Amino acid sequence: MKRECPRYRLVLGTAALVASLAVGSALAARAQEGRSVPSGRGRTAPAEVKQFAVPKPPFTPGIFPCSECHKEMKPNPKRRELKDEHTNIVLNHAQGQRWCLDCHDTYDRDKLHLVNGEKIAFDESYRLCGQCHGDKYRDWKVGVHGKRTGMWNGEKQYLLCVNCHNPHDPRFKPLKPLPPPVRPGDIR
Repeated sequence: MKRECPRYRLVLGTAALVASLAVGSALAARAQEGRSVPSGRGRTAPAEVKQFAVPKPPFTPGIFPCSECHKEMKPNPKRRELKDEHTNIVLNHAQGQRWCLDCHDTYDRDKLHLVNGEKIAFDESYRLCGQCHGDKYRDWKVGVHGKRTGMWNGEKQYLLCVNCHNPHDPRFKPLKPLPPPVRPGDIR
């Protein structure tokens, strides 16, 4: 009978451990990105969505919770021009393709909804924006787009998309340039 070398066992054991850690890391990365992960027996389970520390959304004072006004109203999902309330909102976001109820939930006005119908809170609006703006969402999650504060190796706080962009008219408006600085010799 041939004896195995103890080093051979150590190398095989180390290789198996490294391989299992690599697979585990890859699955964890997929789950963190919101992609599905294998659940065994050929099925795919939805990945858990990572929660990000974000400030409260910047609501216009006096409009939230929306259910305060909408609780007595029968929902009207028909696309139309709003004439009684919210007349100050101009939907300049994929004009002709979007309508209020594409993002706001029809029956629970204190929630938004994703394309798959999942209701989400306004402080998770980054998930809603990420459905159409995947590249920006990816960059936001890793800190390349938007603003985040905190420790490089610790807790961070991410600003929501709506902290910088108006969700109904997201393009930045041109800024009026400031006058040039005064030359030191011209200061009196």
